Amino acid sequence: MDRTNSISSKETVFLHTNPQNNGIHLEMQGINRRHPQDSSITGLPSPDSGENSDGKWASRLLRECATAMSEKDSSKIHHLLWMLNELASPYGDCDQKLAFYFLQALFCKATDSGQRCYKTLISVAQKSHSFDSIRKLILKFQEVSPWTTFGHVASNGAILEALEGEKKLHIIDISNTLCTQWPTLLEALATRNDETPHLKLTVVVTTSIVESVMNEITPRMEKFARLMGVPFEFRVMSGLNFLGELTKDSLGVQEDEAIAVNCIGAFRRVDVEERRAFFQMIQSLRPKVVTVVEEEADLSSSRNDFIKCFDECLRFYTIYFDMLEQSFAPTSNERLMLERECSRSIVSVLACDDEIDHGDSERRERGNQWSDKLREAFIPVGYSDDVVDDIKALLKRYRTGWSLVLPAAGGDDLGINLTWKEEPVDRKKWSNGVIFKTRKDSKIRMVLSTRDVFRETLEEFRRVMTN
Repeated sequence: MDRTNSISSKETVFLHTNPQNNGIHLEMQGINRRHPQDSSITGLPSPDSGENSDGKWASRLLRECATAMSEKDSSKIHHLLWMLNELASPYGDCDQKLAFYFLQALFCKATDSGQRCYKTLISVAQKSHSFDSIRKLILKFQEVSPWTTFGHVASNGAILEALEGEKKLHIIDISNTLCTQWPTLLEALATRNDETPHLKLTVVVTTSIVESVMNEITPRMEKFARLMGVPFEFRVMSGLNFLGELTKDSLGVQEDEAIAVNCIGAFRRVDVEERRAFFQMIQSLRPKVVTVVEEEADLSSSRNDFIKCFDECLRFYTIYFDMLEQSFAPTSNERLMLERECSRSIVSVLACDDEIDHGDSERRERGNQWSDKLREAFIPVGYSDDVVDDIKALLKRYRTGWSLVLPAAGGDDLGINLTWKEEPVDRKKWSNGVIFKTRKDSKIRMVLSTRDVFRETLEEFRRVMTN
């Protein structure tokens, strides 16, 4: 992206640490504080004007501000920043929250302070994160929304299907989900009709924020495996500067192991230019299956076009914040924590110009973009009816608004998608995309359904994680 320095940070805003307000507090200085009704700028709606047919004022004002920055219209930038600053709040409704977090990124963009803001947000998050807080956050999120459990159930079904009958399993988990995916898989392995296989689980930590709590996860995972009667070896790989450092040797892959690679939110953390090399590294492991879960947004091809990238980023987080608003109580601490996590990603994408450290990339891509890249090393394989039935049963546990979109008959893309409030007359609002990839020489076998044990196993895992 081209830098936009339409505002001098010395004259208009400054940032200082405030842990109670997401670590960053925005102060307006030197801006002409005209009331919106007295502004000479035309075409701007007020929040209660009803000008937008859907009643959403935040998106309109934020887009106006981003456009003004792109056009270097200093007067309009000043006015819109003031207006947004007056209306935004991290404790208000969905529009106020969107305005708050995107305003933060726009401030950083305008004042060339993205790097400083991002590092402050990371530092505050690291200090406030603990095993107990993260455990409560993840389990509560899984309870009220299928945003993460959708990918867990689909990936576990694909892994069980591909590794059926194998005696030595090695799952390489590249994610930051703190192993909440694996209780149902361990339960399924324990209830197989044949001999229970030996499972090696290698967890590759993709973000520095969760590294500190992984020591608490290890004994709990080992305890849970013992309860399930599954021979188990657990290993955590952390401290990587970036995922491109992973190698076959560092992952400890053995020739007699049946390999599965599980990637949840991992690919977007690889630098755009290094992604093909990363896929080739995974291919060198000769896995039976690679499961991919990524959020559906194109923040990669648009990274050099600020307005296009801004619109896509705003579209994605509008869906996400709406989902959180519908899923959590207004005063939920877990909801506030999830929204604060978004602030880092938004600042990273819109205000840091890809200059953040390796491994902290947030350049998401859409499912068809991932498919095109992955086809160079793998071929797609569709999900069985059993896995699809498991996912449909899972979605019935949650509030209305969620739906499963299956691949079109005869199409090239065999991935499945989760949608939130899909409307036939509007652009489809994708939440998560799952793409199932496997090597050309693999054989697909029957999958063991996890539908009947999901709730019970999750409750058992809650008890283990609490003790």
